[in-house]
Amino acid sequence: MATAPSFQKEDFDEVVMTTYGRFSLAVSHGEGCWLWDTEGKKYLDFAAGIATCTLGHADGRLADAVSKQMRTFHHVSNLYYIPQQGELARKLVDSCCADRVFFCNSGAEANEAAIKLARKYAHSNGNESPVIITAINSFHGRTLATMTATGQPKYQQGFGPLVPGFEYVPYNDVDALKDLAKATPNLAAIMLEPLQGEGGIRPATPEFFAAARQICDETGALLVADEVQTGVCRTGKFWGHQNLGVDVDVFTSAKALGGGVPIGAMLCKKHCDVLTPGTHASTYGGNALASAAGLAVMEAIESDELLKNVAARSEQLQAGLRELQASTGVISDVRGWGLILGFELAESSGITAVQLCGALLEAGLLTVPAGPQVLRLVPPLVISESEAAEALRLIGQELTKLVGAA
Repeated sequence: MATAPSFQKEDFDEVVMTTYGRFSLAVSHGEGCWLWDTEGKKYLDFAAGIATCTLGHADGRLADAVSKQMRTFHHVSNLYYIPQQGELARKLVDSCCADRVFFCNSGAEANEAAIKLARKYAHSNGNESPVIITAINSFHGRTLATMTATGQPKYQQGFGPLVPGFEYVPYNDVDALKDLAKATPNLAAIMLEPLQGEGGIRPATPEFFAAARQICDETGALLVADEVQTGVCRTGKFWGHQNLGVDVDVFTSAKALGGGVPIGAMLCKKHCDVLTPGTHASTYGGNALASAAGLAVMEAIESDELLKNVAARSEQLQAGLRELQASTGVISDVRGWGLILGFELAESSGITAVQLCGALLEAGLLTVPAGPQVLRLVPPLVISESEAAEALRLIGQELTKLVGAA
């Protein structure tokens, strides 16, 4: 096993830009749902690279696929046909309502592609000033366009002027969505997360997505789903919007698609595929290496029947969290789908998500905040029953300590 480089935090911060609020943890290696730090301490990983490591760490199938591809050829650019990319695209369109795929390298790039597609489609239909409606408390990325699409001013401060052509509506507010759509004659698209991740693990209601679908059908606008965090079985369905019973015109994927190898994808129906040669591109997008990783993930999902495990572990975790809600009195809500779950800490408890996240890290459990009071649980989809039970035990243990110290 290769050892991690010996590199001190002070040296790291001297040469790497401090754009992240990092926890004081340096990773050495991982196996399955576990990670070890450079001092030998073991952690149960319920962060999974922020909902990314679908198969956990050091999965043999993923490692073999990437290694084999690297020894064959790993990159030639999209000037040529890449068989692995075509095979992955076929598997993706067979899983959903889309017909075609554009590959890129990240969720932000996938959402950027969706925004460009929506604008190009609008222009092709005579809409020269297209507007895209997104939701308040959404998160779509950190490029200039996706940051503007993100309905959270804290991400936009200091980066103006923002990209024009975006309006915002309260999430799950059907009446507000209808009113804003009526007031937007040049509507090009409605872009929504099926479940808001960074916005606090808040699932959309079927009524909200149904209203968005109806508006798009009536106006000719496109319904776009941001599936960067909810896609590839994370929610208990292959795609998050499938929980809502609504077909979309465009949706995006990244994170879990490559199991941790960088890849992004924008999928669309044939009628809105208006991007032609020269209108959009990505040098690395869908290269053989990334596509091999995506294929390994897709094949593991099929062979391991991961959706069944997602459903079983989701039921176990939600039941356990609700027991903790009743016993501790500091959890105000438990919500989510599949293995993207969150529990909200009552403000009256005096406990914040970052505080609990830090305490759990010390105890050996890695988690991710999703707002000031919400802790997010997004383990690898291969998480076992015993590992889920251990996570619940540690959460209960640390909550009890924090309540006692308050």
